[in-house]
Amino acid sequence: MSEIQIRSAIEKLPTYKAGAVAPDVAGLIPYKLSSNENPFNPLPSVVEAMMQAAKTVNRYPDPFVSELTSRIAQMCEVPPAMVATGTGSVGVCQQIVQALCDAQDEVIFAWRSFEAYPIIVSIAGAQGVQIALNEQGEHDLGAMLAAVSDVTKVIFICTPNNPTGRIVRHRDLLEFLNQLPKHILVVVDEAYIEFNRDAEAVDGLALVKQFSNVGLLRTFSKAYGLAGLRVGYFVGPENVAEAVRKTAVPFGVSQIAQVAAVASLDHQNELFTRVQELVELREWFEAELNSIGFVLPKSQANFVWIPLGARTLEFSQACNAKALAVRAFPNEGVRISIGEKDALERTLEVLKDFVA
Repeated sequence: MSEIQIRSAIEKLPTYKAGAVAPDVAGLIPYKLSSNENPFNPLPSVVEAMMQAAKTVNRYPDPFVSELTSRIAQMCEVPPAMVATGTGSVGVCQQIVQALCDAQDEVIFAWRSFEAYPIIVSIAGAQGVQIALNEQGEHDLGAMLAAVSDVTKVIFICTPNNPTGRIVRHRDLLEFLNQLPKHILVVVDEAYIEFNRDAEAVDGLALVKQFSNVGLLRTFSKAYGLAGLRVGYFVGPENVAEAVRKTAVPFGVSQIAQVAAVASLDHQNELFTRVQELVELREWFEAELNSIGFVLPKSQANFVWIPLGARTLEFSQACNAKALAVRAFPNEGVRISIGEKDALERTLEVLKDFVA
C-alpha cells in the first residue's frame, strides 16, 4: 500500500452511481431504463458528420469549440462571450464550481436532485448545503433562500428536477432572485428542458438576460441523443463564462462531439419531432400508472419518478428478473426512463404484479 496521502475530502467522496445495465434473462430482450438516455439512434445525417470527423482524430480538436459556441450563441441570441462549453453539462457544472468556489465556500442545491452536485462540490473543497424537496418533489425555494449565508457562492436549480421530474415555476424563481444578493450565481440546470410542456416552468434564458447573476446549463446528451459524446454548455454573465472556459479540460470536447452537436442543431426540427414522441410516450406511461393506482406528480422530463419508500429495492429486483434496469434510490423511490414502448409495457406488468 502506498504511503501517499489522499485529500480527506476525496476519501469521503461517494462514487457516482451510473445507471445499471439490464441483466440478461433467457428469452427476454434486456432494456436499460436507468440512465435517462434517448432510445433513438442519432440521425443518419449526424452519423455521417461524425464519420467524416473521425478521419481527423489524429489532430487535436478546436480548443475554443468555435463553431459550436457561435451556433449556441446564435440560437440563444446572446454574444459568444456568454457561452462556455464542456464535457456534458456535468463537466460544465464542475467547471463552474471550480471557477467560483474556494475552500469552505457554500453551494446550495435541492435534495434529492442531480447526484453529481455533492460530488462536484466536495472535489472543489467547498461545502454542499442540501435543502430537502417539498412533499410534491419540488424545490423549496423559501428554505433555499433561508439557507443563504455570507459564504454562499452558487445555487443550483435543477428544473425539471432529476429524479422527480418536477419544474420550478418562473414566477417563483423570479421572486427568489429579487430577494437574493447579486454576488451569488444562480445556475438554472435545464438538462431536460426540451421535454417540458408546462407553460409555468422557468425560462432560464429569459432570466439570464434579465439578471446579472443567473446562468443556465444545457446538454446535448438527452433530447439530442449524444450522451456518449459528452457535450454541454453554459450561458451566463461574460465574466463567469470566461472563468468557466478557463477551468475546462483542454481539448475536452472532441472534434467528433463538436461536429455532431453542430449537425444536430442543423436538424433540430427533426430531432424535436422525436422529443415530442417521447413526451407523448411519457404521458401514456403516466396515465397507465394512474390506472394501476399510482397518484404521482406529473413529470416534465424524459423519466417518471415513483416514490416506493422501503419497497424500492424490492421493485428494482423484480425488474431485474424481467431483464429491466431502473434507477433505484434505496428507501426513496425509482426513476424510470422513457425508453422503448415494449420496455415500458413490460415495466407496467412488473408494477401490476408488484402492487398486487
